[in-house]
Amino acid sequence: MVRETVLTPSDFVYPLFLHEGSKDQPIESMPGCTRWSLDGLVAEAGAAHALGIPAVVLFPAIVDAQKTPGGEESHNPDGLVPRAVRALKSSHPSLVVITDVALDPYNSDGHDGLVQRGDDGSLTILNDETVEVLCRQAVSHAEAGADVVAPSDMMDGRVAAIRSALDQASFQETSILSYTAKYASAYYGPFRGALGSAPKDGDKKTYQMDPGNAREAIRELLLDEEEGADMVMVKPAGPYLDVISALREATTLPVAAYQVSGEYLMIKSAAAAGWLDEEAVVCESLTGIKRAGADVILSYFAKDVAQRL
Repeated sequence: MVRETVLTPSDFVYPLFLHEGSKDQPIESMPGCTRWSLDGLVAEAGAAHALGIPAVVLFPAIVDAQKTPGGEESHNPDGLVPRAVRALKSSHPSLVVITDVALDPYNSDGHDGLVQRGDDGSLTILNDETVEVLCRQAVSHAEAGADVVAPSDMMDGRVAAIRSALDQASFQETSILSYTAKYASAYYGPFRGALGSAPKDGDKKTYQMDPGNAREAIRELLLDEEEGADMVMVKPAGPYLDVISALREATTLPVAAYQVSGEYLMIKSAAAAGWLDEEAVVCESLTGIKRAGADVILSYFAKDVAQRL
């Protein structure tokens, strides 16, 4: 009767992996998760939606032959993600379909942006050139029917550029969920295993945030608000509850939080070893994320939790 924080299925966005194959594949680095075929994706998304989960977000595993330094496959109108979006919207019209906007699945270098290599072997991420490609990617997703595009790349100025590109292409209704405070976290390892998207060399610390910084997240928030973001996100969630709370206090926009693959795998592994009660710990961790101020939670546990709720 007096509980302050209550989880409901409508709190969740369900992240789904997909690939070109005709068979669904279990993901070794994320037990319990699957790399879906298009048919499997439509069925899984429909099952989640029937449980009250309003939205899914798509992450493609792109074959190596389609990866290039320029990430051209990212804006192929007949690519894997646009075909998946069309299939989902055709089968489940009321499902909110969110797409990831970033180049790491398509970039042969494995980075979220285009890479320039110096004569000494050093790497520079080309911010403005990357943003141009991200705009084409976002528009191709909107053309396929995506309701929300979610730039996860952390390039400077990309929210304003994507908003302008969508508006110019007559997609004023397509929303932007910005990865506002995406940290250069060690918790992403299992996800990169699921997509084969780890950087070939170097790291992402020049464009993702320093885990020691909280005030910087507010600066990023203010920029994203000014540039036209419709929702803002903190990633990862569990280790950054203070950042979720700070953003919640600083904005009237909806705040999302991503319980990432490392958080998922830690719970799964400890439960498999018999040291934790998986159901209890999952619900406690998600309640903590919502209590910190998240309006929306991206979690691989979403469907399981919705079934229990």
